Amino acid sequence: MAHAYTPGLKVTTRARIRKERRLPLKGEVVTETGKKVSADIVVARTQLPGDVKPLNIAGLLGIPPEDVDTYLLKHPGDSLKKEEIIAQTKGIFGLMKTIIKSPIDGTFESFSKITGQAILRQAPIQVEIDAYIDGVVTEVLPEEGVVVETIGVFVQGIFGIGGETNGIITKVASNPSDVLTPNEITKELEGKILIGGSLVTCDTLKKAAECGCKGIVVGGIADKELIDFLGYDLGVAITGSEQKGITLVVTEGFGQMNMAERTFELLCSQEGKKASINGATQIRAGVLRPEIIVPSGEELSEIREEIRIKGVEAGSKVRIIREPHFGEIGKVVALPSELQLVETGAKVRIFEVELANGTCITLPRANVEIIEE
Repeated sequence: MAHAYTPGLKVTTRARIRKERRLPLKGEVVTETGKKVSADIVVARTQLPGDVKPLNIAGLLGIPPEDVDTYLLKHPGDSLKKEEIIAQTKGIFGLMKTIIKSPIDGTFESFSKITGQAILRQAPIQVEIDAYIDGVVTEVLPEEGVVVETIGVFVQGIFGIGGETNGIITKVASNPSDVLTPNEITKELEGKILIGGSLVTCDTLKKAAECGCKGIVVGGIADKELIDFLGYDLGVAITGSEQKGITLVVTEGFGQMNMAERTFELLCSQEGKKASINGATQIRAGVLRPEIIVPSGEELSEIREEIRIKGVEAGSKVRIIREPHFGEIGKVVALPSELQLVETGAKVRIFEVELANGTCITLPRANVEIIEE
């Protein structure tokens, strides 16, 4: 049987999902192998060094660098409080002293007798990482983090913004073609992850963030609406660090695009369940897709991988990622092995794809991505 591989999005009802939770620096792991954890539980923590603040003591006192040590009241290794005196001159008859106070809370880290400059460091920044998903710790990475695994629904989007969060799945749209409007967003949706239809607008996103919604999953968003919401154009940047109070996962693409029927039905079937979502997206090397994970609560079984990479074959569902049919979903009906001439003049391998309306079209294989189920 004809067979080909093409990258694509994953949409599966039952998968073994594995997440590494790593600290940015070595620190302390605060859980153990075999322990059940919820998404919000801290599994590891560390401290990042505080920012450095240089202070030219010699210049401020108006004395040679080699004489500064005589006037220091604080020395390397000492803790500091803001406005605490670091150095001062003796003055004249005890009067007219020049005083230098600490501009920060932190530590007197070092001092140079050559330059007369001190280095102060602000207090360390506490960093904690949580489990992100409800699951089981299956591996401890000493001083670095853990691996958490779960079984559940796994859906990838095509684009997203906002970082990791979790909430209760709530169906808002009646069907995949519905447009999510501000009128549908109420305070009762606080803490929820909303399942929309074909489009979300800037005003809807803003109201959802104001109402405390955790996330929105929708088929499409217009480029202008996204720019208006963020206040800037993303370009080719990596997303996920936006501080907008809500995470957005787009499943189909830009513009008004009906959410794929199977994706819509699968997510709506999880209504009332706790889900973890992440809008982080990277489209260059090291592709990173936004995702929705709904743990089932099952015990970990012998499912060894959350994703089984397979090729495209007759009957495979694909999404078209080039104009003029961008975003449309179809089914592969044939995979001719011979190279064929396309409009650009190049000879490439092609797919024959049947669209939802029954139309059959021919496409270069690079113009589609598989929807892995």
